[in-house]
Amino acid sequence: MAQPVIEAEELGVKFAVNRRRKRSLREMFIHGTKRDPNAGGNAFWPLRGVSFSAEEGDCIGIVGKNGTGKSTLLKLIAGVLLPDEGTVRVQGKVAPLLELRAGFSEQLTGRENVYLVGSLHGMTNEELDARFQEIVDFAEIDPKFIDSPVRHYSSGMKVRLGFALISQLEHPIMLVDEVLAVGDKSFRRKCYDAIDRMLSNNRTMVLVSHNENDLKRFCNRGLYIKEGELTMDSDIESTLSAYNEDTKAEIEARKNRNNPADPEQPPRSDEDDGQGGDQAA
Repeated sequence: MAQPVIEAEELGVKFAVNRRRKRSLREMFIHGTKRDPNAGGNAFWPLRGVSFSAEEGDCIGIVGKNGTGKSTLLKLIAGVLLPDEGTVRVQGKVAPLLELRAGFSEQLTGRENVYLVGSLHGMTNEELDARFQEIVDFAEIDPKFIDSPVRHYSSGMKVRLGFALISQLEHPIMLVDEVLAVGDKSFRRKCYDAIDRMLSNNRTMVLVSHNENDLKRFCNRGLYIKEGELTMDSDIESTLSAYNEDTKAEIEARKNRNNPADPEQPPRSDEDDGQGGDQAA
């Protein structure tokens, strides 16, 4: 049996209300790779008790409503967040196509950011030199802007540059969070082709998307996250069907709450029929 490249066991994370998520040096020294689970009086669990595994070549789609813990799960796999409960083990480097603008420094130029973020993900200067023009061309950045500070870029330019850079990584595991919705139709076509190319090398991908066509195109498995819990792990068609049925039921229930049926009217008496009194002879 193949060794899982991603393995989550009873994974959970707790967010403290009105408390910053950044850990202090003291917290890291005391609690190591786990955050203090008792930190913060008011807390909620956006994700809890999640267990699943992924093997090499798996392409897993995560579905669920907004705010149910899908992106949180990706961040736990990527190591951006640390779990309060359970464990997640990842065998291999991760290419995180998550918040593609997050790693950019607004004060640095596009060129400087490519080298900075690329090096943080393990690319050498020689590799970046060789691929720099390809990255810029893929991102469709006008040459006159590549040496301008990123603070002058539109949000779309930043996302395109981030995707173009991260897609150059040859890491065996890809985490993709809604990034296929960026750009125009032509750019999305390039994104699809880039992901097809990466998957052709038997890489593992975990994809969060609300686009059923994307999920069916890329994924062989689906995880359904509902209210922070994993409620289904099956083939992508069955998972989407379960999610859609739940969504339909919730919409119907909401309609019934907003438009309750008229209560039964009591039978009208003869005195209310508008024909009271004696008839004329």
